[in-house]
Amino acid sequence: NIIWDAAPSLASIYGINYLDLESNLTFVDSLSVKFQEQLPDHPFTINLVSRISGYKKLAVGSEAPNISLPSPDGDMVTLSSLRGNYVLIDFWAAWCRPCRAENPNVVKLYNKYADENFEILGVSLDRTRKAWLKAIEDDGLTWKHISDLKYFNSEAAREYQISAIPATYLIGP
Repeated sequence: NIIWDAAPSLASIYGINYLDLESNLTFVDSLSVKFQEQLPDHPFTINLVSRISGYKKLAVGSEAPNISLPSPDGDMVTLSSLRGNYVLIDFWAAWCRPCRAENPNVVKLYNKYADENFEILGVSLDRTRKAWLKAIEDDGLTWKHISDLKYFNSEAAREYQISAIPATYLIGP
């Protein structure tokens, strides 16, 4: 109530920064309307509206944003081509120690559910093709892999708001 009553003041901006936007999306979305009405061109308003838009795209029940990137062979692979399956989107990289430590668990998961309408789409945030391919082979990652080799500047990483890896999304059929 204090944040709502203070909007659109500096105090409310500070208050919003202490909220978990994802858990409080409805409230923060209503605050953004207040900010848009009273401070439409303010950088905070523009940033807040952008962040809320991103969370809405990734909210449970929303259609997953499509990803379209090349496979190791250079063929374009899209998330939408896997529609009808449960898909674990796994953002990872060869240079990421926590990712590599988690890979044996992901392999077990894949082996357990691969015959049950389940796919994994590995989205690498690597910078070099050689390291990416070596990690796939070394870790025995037999599912679909894609990457634009642009590190955290990858279009898919931006779309899915990836700021740290490993990161996963489970998408329903």
